[in-house]
Amino acid sequence: MSAQAFVRVLVEGAPRWARESADGLRLLDKAPWAAPREETTSVAAAAFAPLAPVVPSKIIAVGRNDKAHAAERGKPVPREPLLFLKPPSAIVGPGAAIRRPAGAGRVDHEAELGVVIGREAVDLPGPEGALSHVFGITCVNDVTARDLQERDVQFTRAKGFDTFCPVGPRLVAGLEPGGRRVEGRVNGEVRQSATTDDLIFDVAHLVWFISRVMTLLPGDMICTGTPSGVGPLFPDDVVEVEVGAVGVLRNPVVVR
Repeated sequence: MSAQAFVRVLVEGAPRWARESADGLRLLDKAPWAAPREETTSVAAAAFAPLAPVVPSKIIAVGRNDKAHAAERGKPVPREPLLFLKPPSAIVGPGAAIRRPAGAGRVDHEAELGVVIGREAVDLPGPEGALSHVFGITCVNDVTARDLQERDVQFTRAKGFDTFCPVGPRLVAGLEPGGRRVEGRVNGEVRQSATTDDLIFDVAHLVWFISRVMTLLPGDMICTGTPSGVGPLFPDDVVEVEVGAVGVLRNPVVVR
């Protein structure tokens, strides 16, 4: 399958999936992994407001999946993937504001590769073949209230605020997740830069491991872990996450 890019946009007040084509967007009648019908005429992308290109039943994130990031956090490297959940209500799309909650203390960016499931995965026998359950990849910012994470120990509150999961700008199918450059920038300054080859547990391993814990449904998203270089976000900052061959996810930061 050659690489194809998909977006979600607001059309006459309703969210619609669309495929990017050379002459604009081709609207779809359902999610791209669900064998959709495609409209024969294109529409201009600029005419529609962009939305996050994911609608997951759950977001499974992976902590400390990079040795350098574990070291900067002063934490040991996990022997198995360290899983936690982010609520789908945390999702916002490209251009939407990240809202810093009052009293949250330090709020950090975490640039990551997002992996979207296209075919149900449950109790997979091993990592071999696990990538056949992946539909595509996208950019994710796993925004974290760091002081609350340290205070609470578990991650639910620190990772779960509304707007703490920007995703976009597109979902790209037909790309290998390995070897993708993941970069995080704040106000144009590069703070994070690594490739997905630096992940301790690669995407195939993660899909297999998670499938042994919970059923992965089409549309579910895995946040695969962030490189070192995480840092604080302040009001009026603009944070960018770029994944090679996917694009740039850009979001401003405001006070909630």
